[in-house]
Amino acid sequence: MRIIVCIKRVPSTETRVRVGPDGKTLDPADVEYILNPYDEYAVEEALRIKEARGEGEVTVICLGPGNGTKEIRTALAMGADKAIHLVDESRDRDAWSTARILAEALKGMEKDLVLFGKQGVDFDQSQVGPRVAALLGWGCVTGAVKLEIGDGKLTAEREIEGGREVVEAPLPAVVTAQKGLNEPRYASLKGIMKAKKKPLEEMAYEDPGKGMEIVSMSLPPERPPGQVLGEGPEAVPLLVEKLKNEAKLL
Repeated sequence: MRIIVCIKRVPSTETRVRVGPDGKTLDPADVEYILNPYDEYAVEEALRIKEARGEGEVTVICLGPGNGTKEIRTALAMGADKAIHLVDESRDRDAWSTARILAEALKGMEKDLVLFGKQGVDFDQSQVGPRVAALLGWGCVTGAVKLEIGDGKLTAEREIEGGREVVEAPLPAVVTAQKGLNEPRYASLKGIMKAKKKPLEEMAYEDPGKGMEIVSMSLPPERPPGQVLGEGPEAVPLLVEKLKNEAKLL
């Protein structure tokens, strides 16, 4: 089985981010970048499918900057067989153009299953996987927390409000991975050393331009300081009054 995992380089969620001087993008200074956490679930699931079947190939593909190979090597160190890098120095690439570039690259590749993380933790749009599926004309299952591959079809479980639903789709298909699908493995020292020798190909592509422009970016307003209303039972009436009239929670 030929499985392709689309991965993304994102700022670490522990990094203190700042808006850049242009007011439209993040200031890259002192920002630590990592492999998108949801993509780790997708890579891990691809490796488990390959291991369970005893055959196959896992390829990771990344649309990202030229200095973003560390995150690609992370996926290779986990166990992916090879990688493709679509070098993109744009810092405000939108979901529409990202999906078009990835879909065109995927059209020329042999594949039975394409996996994505449910969303990137930078923009949190959850759009790229479904958009790629639409462009390829494939079925798409989003937010999978369980995945089984059968003969010519897949069965997946999705978390929905109040429970789970089970869906089936013919292969080839696109699946986006949700937290809970698996527990991603750590790259071993042996895997890290092997990753240095695994194929990492740069692939050219035609830039379709952007369908969306970010006109401004700003940090959320600071939270107001907390209030000490008193101590003991005497503070309860004032607390209730503020919850009702100021916070509008009662």
